[in-house]
Amino acid sequence: MLNHDGTYRSNIKVGLEVEVVQKHHQASNELTWGIVKRILTNSSTHPHGIKVQLSDGKVGRVKNIVG
Repeated sequence: MLNHDGTYRSNIKVGLEVEVVQKHHQASNELTWGIVKRILTNSSTHPHGIKVQLSDGKVGRVKNIVG
């Protein structure tokens, strides 16, 4: 079973559908849906979510793994 916790790099794979929070939406916690193009965080975990670039070029921290 897939663990849907976006704070672990091992759960994030290129091509996954995710919801991220972009830096300018951190205060409102507005989520943006997209497909992971690149994983930008090098460490194995991050308390606020692993930073990724989506296929449309947007960058944010993973809050939910959709599929």
